[in-house]
Amino acid sequence: MEVITVGPEQVRSLVSMQDAIQAVREGFLALGRGEFEMPTRTALRDGQFLVMSAHHRPTESAMIKTLSLNFAGRTPAIVGTVVWSDLNRTDHLVADASAVTALRTGAITGAATDLLARADASTCTIIGAGGQSADQVRAVHAVRPLCSLRVVDRDLQRAEQLAALASSELGITDVRVSDDADESVRDADIVCCATTATAPLFSLESLAPEVHVNAIGAFRPTMRELPDELLADATVVIDELEAILEESGEVLHAIGSGAITESHLIELSDALGGGVPARTGRTVFKSVGVALQDWAIAHLLAQKCLA
Repeated sequence: MEVITVGPEQVRSLVSMQDAIQAVREGFLALGRGEFEMPTRTALRDGQFLVMSAHHRPTESAMIKTLSLNFAGRTPAIVGTVVWSDLNRTDHLVADASAVTALRTGAITGAATDLLARADASTCTIIGAGGQSADQVRAVHAVRPLCSLRVVDRDLQRAEQLAALASSELGITDVRVSDDADESVRDADIVCCATTATAPLFSLESLAPEVHVNAIGAFRPTMRELPDELLADATVVIDELEAILEESGEVLHAIGSGAITESHLIELSDALGGGVPARTGRTVFKSVGVALQDWAIAHLLAQKCLA
């Protein structure tokens, strides 16, 4: 048995954002066809340790990811491994989970933004300049080339670092930083939320009438990035219903307050298959992250690394 190890730099060099977006998009379409066996992830210590797994029946392959998360005292905050196995092979792949997680989380934002944002969207505000933020910007830019970016973070030095990356790597010329979320989202076509907030980041009134909002930061019932009023007002697409009802603080709070019901939510697999209404008004994509995303990236890596 041979174990192929893929470090963070190799993950980045082997899988482009465009390829990651396409792989995750195809993965959710496969989920809609019933091709995945995917248990709800195990969360220990209130989400500081996570275990996720997915089995893709047609390829007889599986992925298991283990993570530890520490957003208060460690860089990177997300550390772990992604293990990919195939019933027909004796070798398997072990990849850096921090790089895979950031890439696949960006990729699902890219797939959702491509589906839900206006075709002419070109301005984006990202709230949160932590470890997930760069791939959020990369993914949005991959599907809606940006001419303007606003970076919001309480730590302005961290915001400036993300702004510099967006300018140098992606060529976005109009990039500004701020610590005021409500002001920064007012003219945005697309808003990305990538924080560990426990209360809404902005008010509904601050948003443009046809904005698309991605929310990927909150992944526990105690966390919230979006106000109930936005979920009630918008077309809301989610990654996967069982996971959302288990872990999404925004959705659980909005259901509990009576702002929405489960019927308000559209799963991404259905939306990609044509099950989303014609775009009018605001749209939201809410993700807590599911294992098939990691499987999709690991499958790409396996195709490249396992001869």
